[in-house]
Order: sequence, then C-alpha cells, then structure tokens
Amino acid sequence: MEHLTKETFFEKVFNYEENKDWKFEGKLPCIIDFYADWCQPCKIVSPILEELSKEYDGKINIYKVNTEEQTELSAAFGIRSIPSLLFCPADGQPQMAQGALPKETLVQAINDVLLKGAEAK
Repeated sequence: MEHLTKETFFEKVFNYEENKDWKFEGKLPCIIDFYADWCQPCKIVSPILEELSKEYDGKINIYKVNTEEQTELSAAFGIRSIPSLLFCPADGQPQMAQGALPKETLVQAINDVLLKGAEAK
C-alpha cells in the first residue's frame, strides 16, 4: 500500500488547490486510509486493508495518509477522528467512513461505492 504525500495525492486522487469541485485524478477507484502510528483502531484496520489490496488488485487502489506527517492533507478533508477512510469512486462523489470497520463492511462499501457500475464500462 502506497503512502501518499500532498504531491502524490494531487496526482492520484484530487488536486484541491486547482479544483474547487471534486475531480478524481486516479485510474482506479481507491480507498484512502487517514491514520496515525499511535492510533490503536488504525492498527486493527491496517491488516484488513492489506488483505483487501491483494484481493482487489487491479480493481482498486488503497492508499494511506499519515495524519501526523500530512497535516495539510488531513485538514483539507476535515479529518477529526482516525481512522477515517475516504472511498473515491472513478465517477461520482467520494464518501467518508470513520472508525475501525470490519472487513465485511469494507467489502460491502467497495462493492457498493467503488465498483458499482464499474463493470458496465
């Protein structure tokens, strides 16, 4: 799983300095995990996301953003609690989910938010 900086976030997800309205820059839909090293629930989610990145390889990307290192990025999305997961479909608006979600919930969100209609293209 790739860790994003502000620069790589602009290239792969959304350049919020150039665009006021959401404009997804990536090739594949993605999940962005806003986390911190000291956060216990983040440590629960991390291995699940690791598994999902293998299971959905080639269909979605999973990125991580360290909220301690990337404070501006976190502020841009109003991250107040972690883990916060941003689901970015290829088309349509992103959706934020908070907390350490179980794998089944994440799989459901991937299928409903990220992959719905993706096969139709």
